[in-house]
Amino acid sequence: MVAATVGLRGLSLCTLSLPILRSAKIKLPIHSFPTSRSLKPLFSPFNPTILRGFPSFCASPDVNVEATATAPPATEAENSQSADDIKNAANLLDIRVGRIIKAWRHEEADSLYVEEVDVGEPEPRIICSGLVKYMPLDLLQDAKVVVLANLKPRNMRGVKSCGMLMAASDASHETVELLMPPDGTIPGERIWFGTEDDKDSQPEPATPNQVQKKKIWESVQPHLKTDASCSAMLGEYLMQTSAGVVVCKSLKNANIS
Repeated sequence: MVAATVGLRGLSLCTLSLPILRSAKIKLPIHSFPTSRSLKPLFSPFNPTILRGFPSFCASPDVNVEATATAPPATEAENSQSADDIKNAANLLDIRVGRIIKAWRHEEADSLYVEEVDVGEPEPRIICSGLVKYMPLDLLQDAKVVVLANLKPRNMRGVKSCGMLMAASDASHETVELLMPPDGTIPGERIWFGTEDDKDSQPEPATPNQVQKKKIWESVQPHLKTDASCSAMLGEYLMQTSAGVVVCKSLKNANIS
């Protein structure tokens, strides 16, 4: 005998055999749930509320993967827009030529140097850098550097650090080299990405609060690299000064941070 379960007004009564159901004169629904108009849409297996709230056990677990894999690739316009967004964000960074006036070991942190850096302001900035492991102190003295100047100041073991020296590093982060502006640049000169036209269209830099709130540096940094000639680049745009391109000493195709 074939058994069936009948729900009446939303409640399951029992499991009955067909002969008993016939004698009880209960009509079996064939294509739907009980005829209550309020219950039919609620308990329908195709109810969108149910479909949204629970996974479908009838679908292959690879359905979504397949849909993603067969989705059309991003158009050139979309890719271009993304590159433009990154470039626009980079234009809000205040990246400057700097010159280290003097540098010394941090008294409270073995991995840190403290630098006094001329960035074209009335007073030099104090910047802390975790470079002890990567280069001797004498290489920093009087060195031309690239400074990210609109980060919020950070207290680093009792020393207020007001900026960041930008550097290239290999994939293992075992070799680090400071970015170097070319000879002829002046401390305080703002650095840009691209051509002379890009320099002329640079907006005012964002405030440190804006850089932090909008995560501008975090959105730009993954796209900063050196190329095969050790030139610093943002995507396809060279990092430029009035005297030429910013470079590092020897690291090719390296990350910049």
